Amino acid sequence: LFKNKAGATINYSTTYENNDSTVVIQPAAPINFISKYTVSVSTTLKSVAGGSLLSGIDVNFLTQIDSTAKFPLLTDNALLDKVQQQTFKYFWDFGHPVSGMARERNTSGDLVTTGGTGFGIMAIPVAIKRNFITRAEGLARTLQIVNFYQNNCIPYHGAFAHWINGSTGATLPFSANDNGADLVETSYLMMGLLTARQYFNGVDVAENTLRNDINILYNNVEWDWFRQGGQNVLYWHYSTDKGWVMNLQIKGWNEALITYILAASSTTHGVPATVYSNGWKGANFINGNTYYGYQLPLGPALGGPLFFEHYTFMGVNPNGLNDVSANYATQTKNHTLINYNYCRANPKGWFGYSDSCWGLTASDYESGYTASSPTNDVGVIAPTAALASFPYTPNESKA
Repeated sequence: LFKNKAGATINYSTTYENNDSTVVIQPAAPINFISKYTVSVSTTLKSVAGGSLLSGIDVNFLTQIDSTAKFPLLTDNALLDKVQQQTFKYFWDFGHPVSGMARERNTSGDLVTTGGTGFGIMAIPVAIKRNFITRAEGLARTLQIVNFYQNNCIPYHGAFAHWINGSTGATLPFSANDNGADLVETSYLMMGLLTARQYFNGVDVAENTLRNDINILYNNVEWDWFRQGGQNVLYWHYSTDKGWVMNLQIKGWNEALITYILAASSTTHGVPATVYSNGWKGANFINGNTYYGYQLPLGPALGGPLFFEHYTFMGVNPNGLNDVSANYATQTKNHTLINYNYCRANPKGWFGYSDSCWGLTASDYESGYTASSPTNDVGVIAPTAALASFPYTPNESKA
C-alpha cells in the first residue's frame, strides 16, 4: 500500500531489479514535493517459493523540496516593496473590524493579540511613508485601536492581557492561570503606541488627541507593581483572581529587554536600576562562546530563536548601543549569523535548508506552535526569521 499523509491511496505500478530481489514502486502520477508518504508491505507478500516476511514493514519518507523558481524574478527594490506591502496587509486588511487590533493568527476570529497590535501600529508610519495608505487612514486606525483599549479593554494595574476579544474587549485566557496582565505583551503595545505618538505630531485636534490618549495609557502602566512586593525583578503575569500564581520572572537574554527599558523610562511608575541589573541580568545572561566563527555576547547556546533579536529592536536602535555586558550591534548581528550558518550547515539533514532558505524562530507548524532554534530544530523554516533580520544581515536576508 502506498498512501499520503491523509491516508489516501496512491496508485502505482511495480517492476523488479537485482534478480527480482528489489521491488521498484512507480507512482502513476507525480507526487507532491515536501510531503509525507508511507509505503506499507504486509506479510501477504510472498516469494516464488512461498516465503513471507516475518512481520509487516512501514516505510515513512518525506519528499524533497522543489527549489526551482515559481514566479518571475523581481528587482531588489520591487521585492522589498512587495514584502513590506504584503506584511503590512496582514495588520491592515486582516485587522479586527471592531477594534482594529491584530489577530493572533489567520484562523483566530475575534481573538486579537496585544503584542501583535503593537507591531501593527509600528507598521502604520511605514505604510504611510511607502504610500500604501494615507496619513488620515493611518491616524484613523490608530485612534480606533487606542479608543478600544481605553473604553473596552480591562486594565490590570495599567497592563493588558495577551489575548483579548476584538469585539468586546473581554480578556481571553492565554492559559488556565494566564487570564490577566501580560507585562511583556503590554510593553510591545506601548512600544508601538509611543512610535505613533512621535509620528503623529500634527497640531490638529485629532493628532493632539491621539498623543494625549497614548500618554494616558503609557502613564497608567504600573511597572513598579509588577515587582511583586518590591523585589528587584519584574514579573510577567498578574491576574485579579489568580494573583501571582504564574510566578514567571522576566529575565534575559530574550525578547523582553524592551519591558525593562519602558519600565525604567516611566515617569509615573518607574523602576530603579537595581531591578534591571539584578532582575533582567540574572542567571544565564552572559554567553561569550563562539559558534560558526561568531562570538555570541548574550543568551543561550547558539542564540535561541531569532525573535529574541527582533522584538525589542523594532523600537531601540542597537547600533552604537553598548553596556558592560555587550555591544548590541554585535549581539543582534552575530545571533542572526549563527542562526543562518546553522541552517546552512543543516546538521539534521532537513530537505530545503540552504543559504536561500534559512531562519529559525517561533511559528506555527503542523503539530501546533514551537519556538524553533538551533537547539529546537523541528525542520520548519519560518519566513519571518530571515525577513525580520534585514537590519542585521541584509545580504543573507535578501537571498
